[in-house]
Amino acid sequence: MDDTPALRKEFEAFIEAYPDTEFVDVLLPDLCNIIRGKRINRDQFEKLFTDGLQIPSSIYLLDINGNCTDAGGRGFSDGDPDVQVRPVPGTLKPVPWGASGAAQVMGCLWELDGTPCEVDPRHVLERVVSRLRQDGMNPVVALELEFYLLDASSAETSEPRPPVLPETGRQATATQVYSLADLDGFTGFLSEIESVCRVQNIPIGASTAEYAAGQYEINLDHVNDPLLAADHAILLQRAVKGVARNHGAVATFMAKPYPDGAGSGLHIHVSVLDDKGRNIFDDGGDLGSAELRHAAAGLLAMLPESMAVFAPNVNSFRRFAPNLYVPTAPSWGYNNRSVAVRIPAGSPSARRIEHRVAGADANPYLTLAAILAGIHFGISGRAEAPQPSEENAGAEMDPGMPFTWQAALDQFAKGPGLSDYFGATYSELFRGCKQYELDAFSREFTPLEYRWYLAPE
Repeated sequence: MDDTPALRKEFEAFIEAYPDTEFVDVLLPDLCNIIRGKRINRDQFEKLFTDGLQIPSSIYLLDINGNCTDAGGRGFSDGDPDVQVRPVPGTLKPVPWGASGAAQVMGCLWELDGTPCEVDPRHVLERVVSRLRQDGMNPVVALELEFYLLDASSAETSEPRPPVLPETGRQATATQVYSLADLDGFTGFLSEIESVCRVQNIPIGASTAEYAAGQYEINLDHVNDPLLAADHAILLQRAVKGVARNHGAVATFMAKPYPDGAGSGLHIHVSVLDDKGRNIFDDGGDLGSAELRHAAAGLLAMLPESMAVFAPNVNSFRRFAPNLYVPTAPSWGYNNRSVAVRIPAGSPSARRIEHRVAGADANPYLTLAAILAGIHFGISGRAEAPQPSEENAGAEMDPGMPFTWQAALDQFAKGPGLSDYFGATYSELFRGCKQYELDAFSREFTPLEYRWYLAPE
């Protein structure tokens, strides 16, 4: 489908509303959830919104440090060919926290022949969503993102330190979950986030202080378009980081910045509507429908092979430990925060699944794709769920789960389900890219090695 006329109309309306726009940042979130892209000056605006621009597809397969992984022979081996970048309709917005005249737009990759470029996580999610909709399942999703605010010096020293709360003048040191005082300490920051999100049409809901000093959570509202929901998560992260800098702090979505502090998660709520708009998880009772239980079973069945997506680096796995409200087993239950797949309390008409495994560092497109794949897998195969957990399901680490990076990558390669949804080619590219990053990490000597092994006595 040619969306050039709609893009031109959107661009013309934007320039009329913001005539002082000097440049547009084209945002390209890669496999590692790093926003890459290009900055387009005013004299190139028309070309961007009519012809797009070209860029090598290998930038979506870089490691966390921006190194070419040559995954699947894409990069050095194939001459690094270009593909086309097209703006995502509806995402051209001003950047209130940025320089004067700044704007941004989400980008999406396409082959030069107009077909979807398979290295773009956005297309991976789009294929999974299409598969559900072909079977009369229409997902409605909402994402919750946790993050830490750090002292500005943390970026320079690579050592996380809690921030000084501007409105109170004290450093955040205590753990006060749901503390309104800690919210008050960053009232200006949170107010600016709300203002920025209104300008950029990012539908945020409640903000809360979480389980550690300087940790916060912002909830995104439910939407019936999973691609849009993932866009919202990317844009929210960018806004949080940009606004934090303006308030003398650093925002991090690292999964576990403090060894003794709580981790930061990406919790995802999903309900599924049929083609008549009815919630298929609701049968009018307190326990939900058979489809709800099938969906939970599918998510648990695909959890081991999905861990490489939900926990995409070595730090991600440091979140998983007993009694931290982080899942430690393939478990599910009602109104129970210790499980991996939680069915929240509430009205039957709002019956939904909360998936609690992914870290805040996970790519939202791939995370949503893996979760929706599990739901489809369970419902279409009428999978049977085990008995729901009624007590603490997070007291022990399940030895059958891949709770190390290498084990997760090995399980990702072996699992029969997820690769069918992601596609064999993308699955190979994902694993190749992350294996490259893991191997590079493993080659790095650490101070602990020298302390333990250099001269033991």
